[in-house]
Amino acid sequence: MNEECSNLKKNMDQCTCTYNSCSKKGKCCECLSYHWQRMELPGCLFPPEVEKTYDRSIRKFIEVHQ
Repeated sequence: MNEECSNLKKNMDQCTCTYNSCSKKGKCCECLSYHWQRMELPGCLFPPEVEKTYDRSIRKFIEVHQ
């Protein structure tokens, strides 16, 4: 995507993803699309201790949220 995210600053203030070198950090639409194509979920949907493992699998999401 070449368009700049109009909510980037607000998103960055709230983004809990610890993968700092990600080009999609703060660009929620791009992040969600990227992870969903891989059958994953973005890190912001996981508790901090799980997010840091970078396991973005749907299986892990279900396991954590049961």
